[in-house]
Amino acid sequence: MIFDGKQLAEQVKEQLREKTAQCKSQYGRVPCLSVLLVGDDYGSQRYVASCEKNAAGVGIDCRVVRMPQDSTEEGVLRTLQQLNSDSQVDGILIQMPLPKQVSQAKVVAALDPQKDVDGVTDTNVAQLWKQKRSDYSRFCVPCTPRSAMRILKAAGVGLDGRNAVVVGRSNIVGLPVAKLLMNENATVTVAHSHTRDLPALLRSADIIVAAIGQPRFITADMVSDGAVVVDVGINSDPETGRMCGDVDFAAVAPKCAMITPVPGGVGPLTICSLMENTLDCYLRKINL
Repeated sequence: MIFDGKQLAEQVKEQLREKTAQCKSQYGRVPCLSVLLVGDDYGSQRYVASCEKNAAGVGIDCRVVRMPQDSTEEGVLRTLQQLNSDSQVDGILIQMPLPKQVSQAKVVAALDPQKDVDGVTDTNVAQLWKQKRSDYSRFCVPCTPRSAMRILKAAGVGLDGRNAVVVGRSNIVGLPVAKLLMNENATVTVAHSHTRDLPALLRSADIIVAAIGQPRFITADMVSDGAVVVDVGINSDPETGRMCGDVDFAAVAPKCAMITPVPGGVGPLTICSLMENTLDCYLRKINL
């Protein structure tokens, strides 16, 4: 099965539209997401534009704060503090990468955890690793891992006792998705650049989550028949220049019980997860 992320995303958006309409009627305003965009990175600008479009489509107020490429670290931190203090802002997304003169660690540390819609602050990371079961209502889980788990659930993939290999150990994708899989009682191995005999390890996996950031890295000989493959990679194909994932899709797909394509798989749901996290931040603040 090739999983259609776009179709599921439309279902999630419809649910979000209903919920934001209820927020408006019950509490007098809709949730508000503020995106802090520093610099002129092309990929970041495209993603933020998509955030604006999707937020408008589900009834969420999206306010983008654009700062120039030569912004100082002090200036970025001051702007972030203003967003932290703004009672009308429910969620804040710090769009990465930041310019080299601005410390990502300092900016993330300065973000109010109650408004952290991508689960990057130490407080939210700690909450994720403390929980034995996934409860998205109490804190924000990083958007891409949340989307990957939604796909596995929607596709009816049983996780209890299954062998899962996560390729990549980033703080924003690899490690969080590994923890979410463990919460569902999967047996999880996190592979990385120092892993020995990665092909053999992957062939032992029932479920593979590819988050390594290398185009078409995982080939057919690395995947066993009947495996489930979730590809969260976003790369430029070196041969065609088109978007591709970390998996050699054309070769791997025929072997899989289920696989997500790139584009059209995890991506459409990642922005949905961002909107859900914004709504969750709003509701937690309302219910304090």
